[in-house]
Parts: sequence; C-alpha cells; structure tokens
Amino acid sequence: KSLSALQEERLQQAERSVLIGYHSRINEQKLIKNLSRHGDINKYFFYESYGVYALVEFASGESVASLLDEAVIPTYSHEATVPFKSRLLSLKNLGSADQSNPQSNQQFQPQTSMPINQLINRLAKEETVEQQLISLTEAYQLTEENSRLRFLVCSLLRDLAATYFPQCTIKPFGSSVNGFGKLGCDLDMILDLDGIRSMKPKPKSGLSLEFQLKRVSSDRVVTQSVLSVIGESLDQFAPGCVGVQKILNARCPLLRFAHQPSGFQCDLTANNRVAVKSTELLYLYGELDPRVRFLVFTVRCWARAHNVTSNIPGAWITNFSLTVMVLFFLQKRNPPIIPTLDHLKQLAAPADRCAIDGNDCTFVSDFSKIPLQQNSDTLEHLLRDFFDFYATFPFSKMSINIRTGREQHKPEVAPLHIQNPFEPSLNVSKNVNMSQLDRFIALCQETSWLLQQSETMTPRAGDQRDTPAPWGLASLLLPSQVVGVKSRRKKRREPASERIKSLLESLKNNKAK
Repeated sequence: KSLSALQEERLQQAERSVLIGYHSRINEQKLIKNLSRHGDINKYFFYESYGVYALVEFASGESVASLLDEAVIPTYSHEATVPFKSRLLSLKNLGSADQSNPQSNQQFQPQTSMPINQLINRLAKEETVEQQLISLTEAYQLTEENSRLRFLVCSLLRDLAATYFPQCTIKPFGSSVNGFGKLGCDLDMILDLDGIRSMKPKPKSGLSLEFQLKRVSSDRVVTQSVLSVIGESLDQFAPGCVGVQKILNARCPLLRFAHQPSGFQCDLTANNRVAVKSTELLYLYGELDPRVRFLVFTVRCWARAHNVTSNIPGAWITNFSLTVMVLFFLQKRNPPIIPTLDHLKQLAAPADRCAIDGNDCTFVSDFSKIPLQQNSDTLEHLLRDFFDFYATFPFSKMSINIRTGREQHKPEVAPLHIQNPFEPSLNVSKNVNMSQLDRFIALCQETSWLLQQSETMTPRAGDQRDTPAPWGLASLLLPSQVVGVKSRRKKRREPASERIKSLLESLKNNKAK
C-alpha cells in the first residue's frame, strides 16, 4: 500500500473518531455500550496519559455528530472556561452508572517503548540473531493503535486550523509515518495550505472572480504569520495543548508544544514539502525489503544504547543520518538490496515529476515498477557487515550519497558528510563534530570485533530463575561491552591530554543524559 493511500485511510478513520478521558473505575463494557447508542463502533482501545483515555472510531461521521450533540459545556464554581468544542471529551459519572465493578484487568495500549533492560532480557530468549533483530523491531515500532492516535491528534488540530483555512489539511510526516518510528517518538505534522491555492483551475477567458487577499513579501512571511496565529489559538483555546513555543525564525518555522491527552511532543510546520518527500522515500525503501526496517531499528537502538544519538540537540549523529547510512550500506551490497534514488527517478512516470525550490524530487511511486535483485544475505550477515563497512569507511575524504549509491569526494570540510537526498547542497550531518565521529567509528570497530567472537554469538544458559544471559544482539546493547573495551584501549595508546579530553567528553555526555 502506498503512503498516500495509507494516510488517506488513517485520516478518514480519524475524522470518525473521538478521544474521551474518563475515570478508571468506569466499566469498560458499559462505556462502549453507552457510546454505541450513537451508532456502530469500528474500533476502540484504551491507554494512559495524564489520566485514562479511550479512542473510539465510529462507522460513520453522523455518529460522531450525534455524540457531540449530546455533550455539554461544563461549568466550574471558581473558574471560567473557554467554550471551544472539539472531539476531545470527558466522561463524567453522575451516579446513575454502576461503579461497583471497577476494571481489574483493563488492557492499556503501550504508548512508549520498553526500557532497555527489558529489551535485553527479551532478546536473550530468542534462538537466533535474526530472530533478535525481528523481535527488537516488533518491540519498538509504532503499533496500529499508536498510529491511529497520531492521526487523530492531526485531525483535532485541523479542526482548529480550519476555522481560518477551511480547505487546509494537517498530516503527520517523518517517523510517525515513514515506517521507522519508535514508540514514544515525537509527532511531526505539516499544515498544508497548497491545496487551497490549487483547488480550481483559472478560466482562460471571460470574467473571473478572485478572492481578495493580504499581500506579503515572501512565502516565508506567510508561513510565519499563519503559524503565529495558529500557535496563539492553540495556546488560548485548544484543550490539552500546553507549553506552546513559536519558533518562527528557524530555517523551517515551526510550533512546538505538548499534547497532554495523547502524551505526544508535537512539532507543527507549514508547507515543508521537502520533508514530506523524504518521508515518502523512506517509506518506499522500508516497503521494498523487510530487512531494511529490521536493520534500521537495530542500528538506531544500538546507537541510542551507546549515546551515539541523543534526544538533546547537539553534535550527536541524528536518527535520520543513521537511517541514510543504513540505506547507503544496503545500496552497496552485491547485488544491491535497494536501488539508488537516481534509479528510482529513471522509473518515474510523468505524474511522479516533482520539483521543489529548484531541486529535483522525482522518484517512482508505483512499487510494482521497481525491479529488485535477488540478494539472500541474512540479517546476521548484514548486521556484521554494516559495522565492518563503517569501521573502515574513509570519512576523512568521502561523502555518503544515496542518490548515486557511490562515495564521492566531500564538497565541503566537515567530519561527517551525508548529502541531503533532495537538497544536494546540504549536509544532513553538518552538526556532527570530530569527537562524535571518532566515537562512532571506535564503537563500530569494537562491535564488529564482538560479532566475530563465538562467546558473543552463542546462546547462553540462564541462571536458576531461567533468565538467559545476554548473547548476540542483546550483548551489543550492554554499555560495558563496548565502552569498557574502548576506554581500556585508549589508556594504552593515548597521551594524558587525550585521556583528559575523553574524560571531559564523557562527563559532558553523562550530564546530557
């Protein structure tokens, strides 16, 4: 299924959905039975975030309208309320419902990924390294329920934005929909106003009516103005939206806020079309071969376990950069596991042509047109070779480029140069300093060495409580396995000044955690 088809399906589901906060003592079945008075229910689930919530999808929009007609605006004795109606509701028990049978085994859908120690125990129980990579991905990837919740938040925000721009859309992009999102990741959204401008063709002759509009100096000013007004509306009117920040002078202006009912940290941008194309490209690569997602999730988890990546902005390698590095590695296999972006461009139909700000963003959208070569490499083989590949990669001279699938000489001085697939003049890893790159290379070398040791790659017997000892991928996620070896080797070969610098860097990293 294409990303556009998936998004359209999810958006339609979201339009028929409501989000209801309720007291945990209210009986689940009675709640659903009460709601079903308004019409058939397609899907529902429960989760916790600053309280207990139910996401309920009805079979038709008329059922949602019926439910909202029944809802009332609450009054409070010592506080005033902003009378903003939305599909975010609260269920109150007025005493008529039976509270004597609270839910003792209510199933809440997870909204965050499991802690690393639980993941290691889970992986240690698997019988092969291949099964470990698959198990890690299944534990960390977004669930269907979490995906539905992300689209519902977009739909709720769209309802607010539509008071100003009735034909606008708000969609998730990035990790929320590209197939590489981890449970608990931020929700990146785009407010699309382009559809408003291109809804009707202009007549070639005769009289033509045009809307009178404000004129400003540039599209950037339009974006800043629109986001400023919507940010103010979110802050003043939208229930559950807190900590709204207007970051309007960034290269890509955005709003940042927390949506408490869902638990998501949200970024909202406008008309960021290049980011949307990047999302589509990553989704396509993930759909072409299941090994792509398994390897990306594993490498990202390994990187996070060893502080190669960080939630804090800084000189760390980003998840996007790591993902591009995995894609490049898979393009370099013999035969290649995935095609280059240039090859995808050659396969594109006329309808796929796309140029954004002078940059060619064209690639094929029909998966069936993409021929794949028969590569039978196992996941264990690919994992080992990935670390071998980057342990010896000539970072000092060469750049990574998934458009051509070949190394090229760096066009600028930077420790790590990864060409932006759609904006070739940009280096997506420009933030990475030499210290972090050296650390990444050292970790790749040590991990490659560990993967060649029979004691690392052999399942180990558990203790008396039947808890298996970490082995294979599980052992690679233990901090002592890599960091300890690296620090011991450094002590043997580095002068005192370098050891002190390394210690300071380590203290900085620990403080940032």
